Amino acid sequence: MEQHRISELDTYLFGRGTHYTIYEKLGAHPAEENGQSGVYFAVWAPNARSVSVVGDFNGWAAGQNRMQPIAESGIFDLFIPGLGAHALYKFAVETKTGDILFKADPYGNQSQLRPDNASVVANLSSYNWQDDNWMASRKMQDVKKRPMSIYEVHLGSWKKDESGANYGFRRYRDLAPELAEYVNYMGYTHVEFIGIAEHPFDGSWGYQVTNYYAPTARYGSAEDFMYLVDYLHREGIGVILDWVPAHFPRDAYGLARFDGVAEYEHADPRLGEHPDWGTYIFNYQRPQVKNFLIANALFWLEKFHVDGLRVDAVASMLYLDYGKKDGQWVPNADGGNINYDAIEFLKHLNSIIGQRVPGSMMIAEESTAFPLVTRPPEDGGLGFTFKWNMGWMHDVLEYLKADPFMRQFVHNNVTFSFTYAFSENYVLPFSHDEVVHMKGSMINKMPGSMDDKFGNLRLAYGLMMAHPGKKLLFMGQDFAQQREWSEERSLDWYLLDQEPKHRALNNYMRALLAMYRNYPALYENDCEPCGFEWINGADATHNMLSFCRMSTDKKECLIFHFNFSPVAYPKHRIGALCKGTYHQVLNSDEAVFGGTGNFPSQVVKADPIPWDGKEYSIEFDVPPFSVSAFTFNYADAQKKAAPRKRKAEEPVPAKKTSKAAKHLTDEQKAILKAIEESGKSVEEVLKLLKQ
Repeated sequence: MEQHRISELDTYLFGRGTHYTIYEKLGAHPAEENGQSGVYFAVWAPNARSVSVVGDFNGWAAGQNRMQPIAESGIFDLFIPGLGAHALYKFAVETKTGDILFKADPYGNQSQLRPDNASVVANLSSYNWQDDNWMASRKMQDVKKRPMSIYEVHLGSWKKDESGANYGFRRYRDLAPELAEYVNYMGYTHVEFIGIAEHPFDGSWGYQVTNYYAPTARYGSAEDFMYLVDYLHREGIGVILDWVPAHFPRDAYGLARFDGVAEYEHADPRLGEHPDWGTYIFNYQRPQVKNFLIANALFWLEKFHVDGLRVDAVASMLYLDYGKKDGQWVPNADGGNINYDAIEFLKHLNSIIGQRVPGSMMIAEESTAFPLVTRPPEDGGLGFTFKWNMGWMHDVLEYLKADPFMRQFVHNNVTFSFTYAFSENYVLPFSHDEVVHMKGSMINKMPGSMDDKFGNLRLAYGLMMAHPGKKLLFMGQDFAQQREWSEERSLDWYLLDQEPKHRALNNYMRALLAMYRNYPALYENDCEPCGFEWINGADATHNMLSFCRMSTDKKECLIFHFNFSPVAYPKHRIGALCKGTYHQVLNSDEAVFGGTGNFPSQVVKADPIPWDGKEYSIEFDVPPFSVSAFTFNYADAQKKAAPRKRKAEEPVPAKKTSKAAKHLTDEQKAILKAIEESGKSVEEVLKLLKQ
């Protein structure tokens, strides 16, 4: 009798939804049995009458290589000698009605290039990883206190193969050095890939997945994708994948109605279908389905060394009525629209990842005000590391789209996000979603002349880098790609060489990223209010705002000033935290950035003139459409400003009297004393007298 490789413990854990390495048991794995090399196959199909393995090796004949059921687990398995890596196969699933369905392997690690869709046997254990230092360091990091500037990439259109070979898709291995070189040249910390899990339709960008355990064959093999991740790690670059546990497509060879009935999805269309998307919703009530998804997340993080997952469409999981009309959804047990099963799944998912993969991250694309998305499950939260701040993105773009004269009436759009900036751990995204579907590119969202457009875009990126929260920018937008993004063509890289304004914008983005990484004040306290302080957020009339970012140890302080108007303001004054010298470390109006070049960077001293509710203030020239950043060592200044501690026996020194004061009349001395007691500076009093 054939010995099953799946044990009773395996089936028990899988039935409970807690077999976190089930991908090592189910699927297709090169193996050896009785001295013979071959491939071990296993699949979960609980409603099937029978299952067999079909492929080139048996003429795709159903029933020839019949799999054996394992007790009452719903799992079928079979060892086929003589097969090895690269063999093509599918599962021929006989339904209870006698129909034969030819299905790709749900746990398969490689697929054919579309439009072909058979699974391909792969040996994932053969790759020799070289990123030990990265992986060891990852375990020790608190990602919330680390810099994170994410470059969002669609590999199929980042740079195409101009020869047209392989549908224009370049290989993972070929892309690795070029991508790493550009990411490091710019200064991003992470790459986020969209569309890596296998999917049938290019135009879905990978958000309708058919093979959750297989990197897409568009760019090479599973081992080739390992090489890409490994290469990026060795170049000091983190890797994040988009992950889609919310829904899956109806393709006949995929998960849909896998064994003739609803297996991975709900049978009730009110629970199991997205009317707008035409897809099926995962059944989060079934332990084996939850196990499929949780193990899949761990598969990418552990087996492929990926550093984090950005979880797509979380809002659609949380709400039973998401995208549905009355009669198209079923209320929960309490009569509400919250999906308790999905919430339990997400808490389980994030808890296990936190335990098993320290230093990794889970990022929620959640577009509603659902509470506690990034709080730990034990505190009632969902347990995500970060959440995309969609509200910030929408508000800022609406503000920037407005004519500068009208911005004073919508000033709240650019300040409101600061009121909730620390309610969750946020990522600030300018993602692919904002440059598709007739939304236009980032540069063409901006109003005015081309000079105005570039000035406004510099403001947008400057605000993203200065605002509390991690950063994400979609490819092409860092050199002001003019055309709306399409997966069918490469980015317009020629703009960097042929159009000076685009090269200048690219220079500016590099400078922003360098500043961001060089100053802990800009990332250490992204999730803590102690790292932020307003200077003036209420100057709607002039389209201005200013604030301060500070490091944890208070050794660094950066003051940011934004002028969202086309008007220059010479000798403009804003509040400062303390006295001392402030050095301008960012001036978006420099000619090298595409600005006017008429306002050189400045070094200014704080005056003891109260302003914006601060005791001190600085005065500097403000260019039109500009971002200015000044740095100052706040801790040292406070130390110098603090009174020196005296010994008990040390006499208090008498106040020194200036030579000029000795010759004042009694009346003049009285006036001077009144000024000192008022707390106002002489300059302020003189201004009042002139008025």
